Order: sequence, then structure tokens, then C-alpha cells
Amino acid sequence: MRAIALLAALCLVSTAQAAEKFVFGTNWKAEAEHGGFYQALAEGRYAKYGLDVTIREGGPQVNHNQLLAAGALDAAMISNNAEGLNFLKNDIPMVTVAAFFQKDPQVLLTHPGSAIRSIPGMKGRPIMISADARDTWWRFFELRFGFDESQIRRYTFNLAPFLVNEDAIQQGYVTSEPFMALREGVKAKVFLIADTGWPAYSTLVTVSRELAAGKPSVVQRFLNASIEGWYSYLYRDPGPGNRLIKKTNPDMPDALIAYGIAKMKEHGIVDSGDALKLGIGAMTAERLTAFFEAMVRAGVYPAEMDHLSAFDLRFVNKGHGVGMRPR
Repeated sequence: MRAIALLAALCLVSTAQAAEKFVFGTNWKAEAEHGGFYQALAEGRYAKYGLDVTIREGGPQVNHNQLLAAGALDAAMISNNAEGLNFLKNDIPMVTVAAFFQKDPQVLLTHPGSAIRSIPGMKGRPIMISADARDTWWRFFELRFGFDESQIRRYTFNLAPFLVNEDAIQQGYVTSEPFMALREGVKAKVFLIADTGWPAYSTLVTVSRELAAGKPSVVQRFLNASIEGWYSYLYRDPGPGNRLIKKTNPDMPDALIAYGIAKMKEHGIVDSGDALKLGIGAMTAERLTAFFEAMVRAGVYPAEMDHLSAFDLRFVNKGHGVGMRPR
């Protein structure tokens, strides 16, 4: 018995020694929108794949893309396809390997008494948006709905200007700003940008080209564990991930976490579209091309750009983890 115990202990030590360190940077402070990654860490799924993963939360003063380029991170979360294309456009040796949100969770909010019934109906009206939005989905709306720059008002990531102006329209996330407005007594009307045909993925994972080429097994194992973490977070008990989110970001309210999970499921943010068959994290060349062509028409990228080389589809679309989805 002592020999068996000793052998087991040695195996544990060997496994621990073999675990490869891997640092992943998210795009904001820990929140439900990152839940699958925290769930994978909390449940030991990364360890199961031989990885010793550290999740570094982002924030307003953190530039994880720079840290990734400098080698301080092994992987970084980016908000949408455009960031991956910008790496390529600027000759930065990064490649995007998975898309964990099939739908962009960005929304436009109006007050409950507004006569606006759709996003096209916002044409000509002042809208508070961020600088990033101006270079992505706003350009799409200019072409599709006739929006123009005279409508743009600066979004300061502060809900107060929206709350005090019943005619205001403001961008936000379906998982966050409507909750914040409701807490202040405003049951905002919510218009999901993805429902207009905006083809962007969101919450993508990017790694260096060197890592993808030299250690594809590490990238695959990280993604497989993350995919499992998302299925677990959405369809099983999200408690382990939520506790780790709260430990990392103590200011995150439990009610907002619960709201975020509910809205991700209600709108199919993570598990819809191609992910239903190909698995969470899915990316397809067809949809990546649809996004690129929309941005070419908007004058953002040159048509001759080899857009698909900004993405590596080897690691997803395998149906990994789909059996974890409830039938």
C-alpha cells in the first residue's frame, strides 16, 4: 500500500512539473462575459489538459494587445474581428484562433417611452457611441441604414447622460447597461446590433503566430478546456466560475453576474449559429469573409487584403464539447 501511495504521489508531482504555464488576458475586469474561462480554471479543466493557466483581467488602463505582442501574455481576448484584421494590416504577428461569442453583445438603448421601434428608425438622431464603434459597426450602419457622422455623440462609459435625457440613445452591452439602467429606475428598450445583420464575432482569442505554429498542441489544449468551461458555465452550475470572478473582481455584484448569464443564454450570444453544430468557439471562412467584405465596402480595409490569413481555423469547428449541451 505504501508503494502504491508513493507511486501516486510521484505521478502527481510529475503531472505538476509537466504543466505548462499559460497566461491569458481578458478585455475587461472579471465578469459574467468571461465566465467560461473562469469556470474552466475553477473546475481544473486547464490542469486536466496539462496547463497551468493564469487569467489576467483587463481594465481601462490595460492594453493586453501590447502585452501579447511583447510576449508577456500567451493569449489575449479581443472584442471583434476588426482587431484581428488590424494585426494583419499593421504587420503584427498575431493570429486569431477562436470566437467565443457568435453574436456581438453590443446594443443600442432608448428610454421606454421612445417612439423608436428599430435601429433603422434611429437614422438622423443623436447616438452616444465609443471611438471603437465609430470604426466598426457604425460604418456598417452608414451603408445599410444611411446613418451619418453628424449623429455621433461621445459615449463616456457613464450612464448618467442617458438617464437624464429621455430622447437619448446610447450604446451598451446586452449583459450590462440595461441592468444598470433598470437599477436606476429606467427599463430601457434594448436593440441588439447583431440582429441587424452585423456579421462580427465577438470575444475572440488571439495568440502569436509563433505559438500557433510552434506549439499548436498548447493552443488546442487551452481552447478545448475553455470550450468545456463555457458549456459548463452556461448549462451546469456556474458557481465555481462565479466565485472566482468575485474573488478577482470583488466589486462585481451577484445580481449583475446572474443577469449577464441569463442574457447570454436568452440571446444566444455564445451558443447559437455555427456553434450549434461546430461547437462553441466556432469560426467559419464564410462569415469572416462576410465581415471583411462589409468593411471593404465601408472603406475600412483594402479589397486585396488576404483577410483569412488573420485567422487560423485549425483549432475550432470540431464539435468539441457539444455533448455537454443539454438535449
